[in-house]
Amino acid sequence: MDISSILQGGYQHPLSRSWQGRRQLTKSMFMYPIFITDDPDASVVISSLPGQRRWGVNRLESFLGPLVKKGLKSVILFGVPLNCEKDGRGTPADDPSGPVIQAIKKIRLLFPSLYIACDVCLCEYTSHGHCGLLHADGTINTKPSVLRLAEVSVNYAKAGAHCVAPSDMMDGRIKAIKQALIDADLASKCTLMSYSAKFASALYGPFRDAAGSAPSFGDRKCYQLPPTAKGLARRAIQRDMVEGADIIMVKPALPYLDIISDAAQLAPDHPLACYQVSGEFAMVHAGATAGVYDLKTMAFETTESMVRAGATLILSYFTPDFLDWLET
Repeated sequence: MDISSILQGGYQHPLSRSWQGRRQLTKSMFMYPIFITDDPDASVVISSLPGQRRWGVNRLESFLGPLVKKGLKSVILFGVPLNCEKDGRGTPADDPSGPVIQAIKKIRLLFPSLYIACDVCLCEYTSHGHCGLLHADGTINTKPSVLRLAEVSVNYAKAGAHCVAPSDMMDGRIKAIKQALIDADLASKCTLMSYSAKFASALYGPFRDAAGSAPSFGDRKCYQLPPTAKGLARRAIQRDMVEGADIIMVKPALPYLDIISDAAQLAPDHPLACYQVSGEFAMVHAGATAGVYDLKTMAFETTESMVRAGATLILSYFTPDFLDWLET
């Protein structure tokens, strides 16, 4: 056998196997998506998302406290308003008495070291369920949508969010949000994480159940990216870099590892996030329940593939599990 054929000697031991990866999973790489509702005492099971709940602000201490003790470093908040009057411009999104702003303030008070990101979108708050404001014919009205998203972002930052993360996919919103943060003297105090390459995926179903954010008509294919659109994703990533994004994100993760890899090459000096979305999480659980594989083994395999592709931050519902698993 030729000398160059021998590879197994380099990974024959558990420790030397670990050295073969360029990066290892760590607790700080995980950001936990949590759903905050406007019932302050809520703890409501989300049947399509195993182990996940909608939480009220009065439950955050008992919910997050044990996770922070285990090493939870960051969360991203999604508002789920159930008791408000929605309208065409998503007015409840930045209501000072609404779930997100109340949760920001509560978490800052309870857990000063916990990093708080806030998803910025209008779909949970509009009467029509779309991610922006609409023309009379039902199509997206981009300019006022972008202005409204920038307004919401600034109000989350003013409330104490460490990071705003627009997921709406409106053209030009990163530039508008960055400028609004600059004008409010908050650009150096609040990170801007862009859902740069967010695809129109079938994997969002459980999330829409959790957040009540399904559109009342049509779909989001005119602003979320087509699943086959590699070049368009690359252009969107480069655009958001120029417009002022501090972190680039790819969503979903597992079906788009090639896009994560492209993003790592296009934005080598930016942190790179990916979102292991609700459908990915539910699929891993479903396969484990059916006996196809071991849950922990597959959770590691999927997330390690994201790191291998170039991700430095993973938004995942597996975060509480990894806080335990990474102890061993």
